[in-house]
Amino acid sequence: MKHIFKTGDQKIFKKIISKEDCAIFNGELLHPVYATFALARDFEWSSRLFFLEMKDDDEEGVGTMLSITHQSPAFVGEEVTITATVEHIDGHELICSIQAKTRNRVIATGQTGQKMLTKEKLNRLFNPTN
Repeated sequence: MKHIFKTGDQKIFKKIISKEDCAIFNGELLHPVYATFALARDFEWSSRLFFLEMKDDDEEGVGTMLSITHQSPAFVGEEVTITATVEHIDGHELICSIQAKTRNRVIATGQTGQKMLTKEKLNRLFNPTN
């Protein structure tokens, strides 16, 4: 694992909210806004952007923790900017604070944790019979 980032470094991920990002349960649209579960996916992706540059060829990152405080709606068609900020790196674990905004409005805040493991170790964890 390459230690190329430090506390305060940021990655930015932008996306346009689509219908697929809305709360749809059993085929029924519940609310036409950015769903918390879609925020979770995008929060993890925004912090993973660090690991894409940090990992060696024999390594892969896995999520260890996720928290989200959903504060305001974002509507289909709006652009959301998600900013991941390195809080700290402890050994092979990366902790990021995350903020999602549309225009000047905060949509959500939270935190992610990811850990870098060798692909061999992940294979053993994910395939316990091997």
